[in-house]
Amino acid sequence: MAKIKVEYLGDLRTRSTHLPSGNELITDAPTDNKGKGEYFSPTDLIGASLLTCMITVMGILANEKGIPFSIKSSSINKIMVANPRRVSVLEIEIEILDEGQSEKQRKMLQNAAEECPVAYSIHPDIKQDLKISFL
Repeated sequence: MAKIKVEYLGDLRTRSTHLPSGNELITDAPTDNKGKGEYFSPTDLIGASLLTCMITVMGILANEKGIPFSIKSSSINKIMVANPRRVSVLEIEIEILDEGQSEKQRKMLQNAAEECPVAYSIHPDIKQDLKISFL
């Protein structure tokens, strides 16, 4: 279990400290919601959390099963809606280097991404549109 301390710095900005390591993360409200947008917004972190979780669990699986695994690129696009203001869609793209992975190995990597803990933790009303390609 990791405990996190959050401080309000004013001007719609926070600093989160991961107490076990001392690492810090700053957030701002986005510019379209009265903020400066100089750092990740809290809703940006939902997307970042999902994508980093997917890549991490694919890496764990690849290490355990001896599957070649290198990310060429990855991105996530967060789509917001109003009334209530919330994340509506997370569009995820992951490009994995084609290093001769079999179809079975590719499917295992896809399943690992889809079944990461963050994916299961996000409300089902938020659409997760995952596209994985091997290049």
